Amino acid sequence: MWPDRRLTDLLRITHPILQAPMVGPATPALAAEVSNAGGLGALGSAEMTPDQIMKSVAELRGRTNRPFNLNFFVGDAPVTDPAVLARTRDRLRPWYETLGLGEPPEALPALGPSFDDTRLALLLALRPAVVSFHFGLPPAPALAALKSAGILILSTATTVAEAVALEAAGIDAIIAQGYEAGGHRGSHQPTAPADGVGTMALVPQIVDAVRLPVIAAGGIGDGRGIAAAFALGAAGVQMGTAFLSCPEAGTDPARRALLAHATETDTMVTDAVSGRSARAHRSRYAEAMEQAREPLPAFLQLYTLTDPMLEAGQDEIASFHLYGQGARLNRAQPAAELLARLVTEATAAFAKLSSGAATRRQ
Repeated sequence: MWPDRRLTDLLRITHPILQAPMVGPATPALAAEVSNAGGLGALGSAEMTPDQIMKSVAELRGRTNRPFNLNFFVGDAPVTDPAVLARTRDRLRPWYETLGLGEPPEALPALGPSFDDTRLALLLALRPAVVSFHFGLPPAPALAALKSAGILILSTATTVAEAVALEAAGIDAIIAQGYEAGGHRGSHQPTAPADGVGTMALVPQIVDAVRLPVIAAGGIGDGRGIAAAFALGAAGVQMGTAFLSCPEAGTDPARRALLAHATETDTMVTDAVSGRSARAHRSRYAEAMEQAREPLPAFLQLYTLTDPMLEAGQDEIASFHLYGQGARLNRAQPAAELLARLVTEATAAFAKLSSGAATRRQ
C-alpha cells in the first residue's frame, strides 16, 4: 500500500513509521512493541552510560527479534566561558530564590564528546540494525566502521544544506525534522529558538535536493499527516509525540497530564534549559529567558544549573516537558494498536486522495 517502498525495503520493516528515539519515554517496551507491529522502534541512547545501553538493548532483544534503532547525540566536549557562567548564575539567582533553592551551582562538570570511541566500540559489539545521530555526524572513520559492520545510518537535517552534507557523508536515509517537532532540534550547529523551517516547507525541498530516502518528522500525529508526508515526497515518517501517550512509554505523569489536554499553542522553543533549542511546554522561566536573550552555558553543562529548578516541582515556574505542536492529536492506547490505527488512517487518506484525483480526471 505504501507508494514509496525505499525505506521499508532498506530498514526491512513492514510500515515506514519510525518511533522517535526520545530520551526517557523511549523505553525498551515501547520500542519492542513498535518494531513487533511492523514499524521501527528506537531507544534514545544519547544520555545513557554504556552499561545502561547494554542493559536496555538486552531487554529490547528479549522482547523482539525485529530491527530497531539506537540514537546518539554528536558534539565536541562542551566548554563554557567563565564569564558566561557568572552572568547566567546572576540571571538564575532570582528563580532559585523563588523556588527556595539557595545559590546556583558555582561550577560545571567537565564532560567528554557526546559520541566517543567507547560508544563506537559498543555499537560495533551490539550491532543494532540501525543507528541514528542528532546534531550532525561523527567523524568519517566512525561512519566507515559502522557501515563495515552492516549497520544502517540515519541522521537529522533541519535545512537543505544539512541534508546535502549528510548525503555526501554516505549515510543511508535522512530525517527531515520540521520546526513543529517536540524535543531538541537536530540542527548541526546550535540555532536560536526562533530559527526553524516547518515540515511542510522543509520536506519537499530536501526531497528535491537529495537522492536518499527522506523521513518526515515534526507535527505528524495521525494517518492524514503520514499521507501528507508521502505527498511531499517522503518515503516514511518519524513520530515522537504521538507515542508519548502509549502505556509502554516512560512518559512522566506530569507530561501525560499535559498531553491529555494539549493544544497546538502549548509549547515554545527554548534553549534556556539544556543549552540547545528544544520544543517544550511553556513555563514562566523559559518565556522570561527568551524575552532577554544572552549567551548561555554549553549544551548539557547548563543542566547543572537548571536541573535543581526542574526538580523543585513547580512546573508553572520552570519545567522541561518536551512534546510537539501536534499533541492535540494524541491517542492514549497501546503502541501496537496505535501503529495499526496509523496504518489504517493512512490507507484511508491515500484512498481519499486517489479517489479525488480520479474524480477530477473524469
